Amino acid sequence: MANLSEDIQCAGDKADFASWQQRIRLYCRGKENGVNILKSIDEGPFQMGTTRGIIAEGTEGPINLGPERPRVYSELSQDEKDRYNADIRATNIILQGLPKDIYSLINHYTDAKDIWDNVKMLLEGSELTKEDRESQLYDDFEHFRQNKGETIHDYYVRFAKLINDMRNIKMTMSKIQLNSKFVNNMLPLNGVDLYTAVETNMA
Repeated sequence: MANLSEDIQCAGDKADFASWQQRIRLYCRGKENGVNILKSIDEGPFQMGTTRGIIAEGTEGPINLGPERPRVYSELSQDEKDRYNADIRATNIILQGLPKDIYSLINHYTDAKDIWDNVKMLLEGSELTKEDRESQLYDDFEHFRQNKGETIHDYYVRFAKLINDMRNIKMTMSKIQLNSKFVNNMLPLNGVDLYTAVETNMA
């Protein structure tokens, strides 16, 4: 049986939920009792249910049953035991396969399905936030211009911050695009060559 360090290695680097879940599910499918491990993730933990013991059984008349009580492990069938045992395995695989920053937000959950659903929310939410941020930065770039009364230094600092924010989320633009945007949206400068100013500030 594989140990937890092998479980960790199965996940690798996870950039988004789609790639992360694919690797985890493939790993689970290849494990002993893999079908039930995936059931734990998709359906939640196995419910043992209840039973009622026989108090007295005569040759005539109805069978007398005791009060309803929770079933215990020893009363489960082998198939039910396999399903029950998969719950702990599923939880361990998912927790050990989480990115460190996500693990700290999730490790108080004990059921594989709860962990899975919350990881999905966090990772897909992060991706949505990235898309929203990219859209906002494109809009900021499109409408970027020098404000009235703003010095060329302050204009450049504000422009440089915008470009840095774009680079932080892997948005790329050519130097020509950047220089053109910077020059074409400056207020007129009296007696100053715009391209000289740009080359000085963009160096």
